Amino acid sequence: MSYLEKRAWIYGIVALVVPVAYALVLLARRPAAGLAGSHYAGPMLVAVGAAIVLNIVAGSLFGGPARSDERDKAIGRLGEYAGFYVMSIAALVPLVLAIREAPYFWIANSLYLAFSLAALVSSAVKIVAYRRGF
Repeated sequence: MSYLEKRAWIYGIVALVVPVAYALVLLARRPAAGLAGSHYAGPMLVAVGAAIVLNIVAGSLFGGPARSDERDKAIGRLGEYAGFYVMSIAALVPLVLAIREAPYFWIANSLYLAFSLAALVSSAVKIVAYRRGF
């Protein structure tokens, strides 16, 4: 398994685990008034920071020198394009919520979900391309 394939696995696992943990924290701390009334900013910032740190630490622990050839570059582009399209489409949800003047909670969390989905799709596309050939 190449270094860049390992990085795709790490990125995908972190992109799955951290948002799920964030959602569990939000649900556990849910006020009686509902999720929209919860204090989400702190846990969201912790989740974003944790994802960054986990990606850096896991990449340095399980990785190696980043040697890439044309195939790695093409797979990387394919995964990033897929993530870009998912992000572009999913970002319409927070845009519509903002236009409709929804509570900040829903706007922020739908944007966080869009980023998480883009990361998951990007990683999945890269992993499939590495495993099935490109």
